[in-house]
Amino acid sequence: MSGLDWPAGFDRTPAEERTSYPHGFRVSRTEAFDSILAELEQMDAVNPRVETAAPHTQANPHRPYQDREPDDPGVVVYCDLDGEGRAFPCDRWDTLRDNARAIAKYLQAKRALDRYGVGTVGSEFETQALPGGEEAVATGPPPHEVLGVRQDAPESVVKGAARARKKQTHPDNGGSTEAFQRVVAAEEALLEGTQ
Repeated sequence: MSGLDWPAGFDRTPAEERTSYPHGFRVSRTEAFDSILAELEQMDAVNPRVETAAPHTQANPHRPYQDREPDDPGVVVYCDLDGEGRAFPCDRWDTLRDNARAIAKYLQAKRALDRYGVGTVGSEFETQALPGGEEAVATGPPPHEVLGVRQDAPESVVKGAARARKKQTHPDNGGSTEAFQRVVAAEEALLEGTQ
């Protein structure tokens, strides 16, 4: 399979703004793509489909051929969760591996929200629901913006910023569950990058 069908309502990152992932995901491209399916399996997702602009192998249709790095490094994952179509696109980084790994880490963070008892995964996935007709879907800000830190902030800075934002956004302090969940997910995503 090859061809990238970018979902309507999700903005593309301009090519000149794409960069290497600053924290250096420490996995192979095969592991990056396989980890997407592993996360989706944990979520009981059905009909997963991974798309890129590169041709994919027949034996593992979720993986692009190892020696192919197209001009468009975007990755989109489509699946059904709880009977609804979902899309998880990422083209922020300049390689297929980094975009695939970012999606897997995002899915992992979303699962963590449910595990920690902060909220339900279903409510967090509303921003990834495929739009009906021409309806656009908004995506949230990247993790470093949620915490107000640099993308390459050290662990101590991430933890300190997250602690402060959790206090501000906690429902007991007048915040919302949704805002608090975003902070938890952002902290986990950024801390994963510092390891």
